[in-house]
Amino acid sequence: MNLHELVGMAKVSGASDLHLEPGLPPAIRVRGTLRAAGAPLSGKQMAEDARELIGADGWEAFLQRRSYDMSKSIQGVRCRINVMHTSRGVGMAVRLLMGFTATIEKLNLHPDFKKLIMANHGLIIVSGPTGSGKSSTMAAMIQEINLIETRHIVTIESPIEYQFKPHRAYIRQREVGRDTPSFEQALLDAMREDPDVLMVGEMREPETMRLTLNAAETGHLVLATVHSSTTNEAIQRIVSAFPSEVQNGVCAQIADCLVAVISQRLLYREELKMQVPECEVLMPSHAAKNFIRRGEFYKIVSTMETGADAGMWTYQRYRNWLDTRKTWHRLNERDTDEGLDAGGLETDEEIAAPLPMPMPMPTATASGAPKPPAAKGPVAAAPSKEGRLEIQPEAGGLEAIISKLKEKV
Repeated sequence: MNLHELVGMAKVSGASDLHLEPGLPPAIRVRGTLRAAGAPLSGKQMAEDARELIGADGWEAFLQRRSYDMSKSIQGVRCRINVMHTSRGVGMAVRLLMGFTATIEKLNLHPDFKKLIMANHGLIIVSGPTGSGKSSTMAAMIQEINLIETRHIVTIESPIEYQFKPHRAYIRQREVGRDTPSFEQALLDAMREDPDVLMVGEMREPETMRLTLNAAETGHLVLATVHSSTTNEAIQRIVSAFPSEVQNGVCAQIADCLVAVISQRLLYREELKMQVPECEVLMPSHAAKNFIRRGEFYKIVSTMETGADAGMWTYQRYRNWLDTRKTWHRLNERDTDEGLDAGGLETDEEIAAPLPMPMPMPTATASGAPKPPAAKGPVAAAPSKEGRLEIQPEAGGLEAIISKLKEKV
């Protein structure tokens, strides 16, 4: 089986991940459990699939780094792919992404998450272990902004996992390695691109963290991810990435600009036969900000336990809410079609499509005034769906429209 057939098999099985290694059978992860699926793979076939996937331009980079990250649509599924060199040859780790527009409701997240994106500036941290759905949660929050706010959104990802189609927002997506050399350079560039919202795919290096904090302090709403299992661990991990002599300043920065920290993990619910996100949410109450500013992260836990009125959630409190929830969203064919057609997921061909031509500007007349566009038919005052009069453009201007209306009366 080649790569396309293997991805198709994983899609039919409902897998979230596909692991390929020469000499071993393909392994798929379904509902969090890894299992073998098929016969051992040929090293020659794996190398050929990898070279075809990466292409001639990226193959040299792969040979130098011995790894390559990319995203691609295969068998109608958007995939995040890591190609790596191992002791057996060339292997792959493929993450199958959801083929629909992620929203708060469709991910079965708490409705309070919508309140977080109403902030005009500050930092929202989404944390969790690998495979916990951090990227999906961030995509859902970006999509919520896209649906209701007229903001300029810039995303910096490695690689791009979800392609957004602008609705009300103006969205630019940049992929590290393809569109920009690094997260650091992209963040520096973003400060000159007039963004309202920034999404940073992952904060790993101290310089990326520093620039992200600076962006959150200078009037931008910034969403970023960190690998950690709890909210206080997420903040502690950011602070500990800096030298000890500047950690107090970093703590003060986080305390001043924090909007929320979300830590999540996937919980399989037997009665639903699906995984749902279980979350812990830290809000910047006065007590929480003081503990962060002083670096007393261990005290944040007690603040969250007593901070329900401030919108905080512990894992146990969130689980109790999940137990009482009556309605759930399940992924189906209609969701996939909506995501592909109506607004969230573009194909590779759509990404490369040229932008539509701008509307022609009105030409100036001899007197210097702009010449209005000529009417294409008889002018009529037609009632709209709301019962209002809609007056079409008229070459003679407002006076001509009024005179025609008087003639009809």
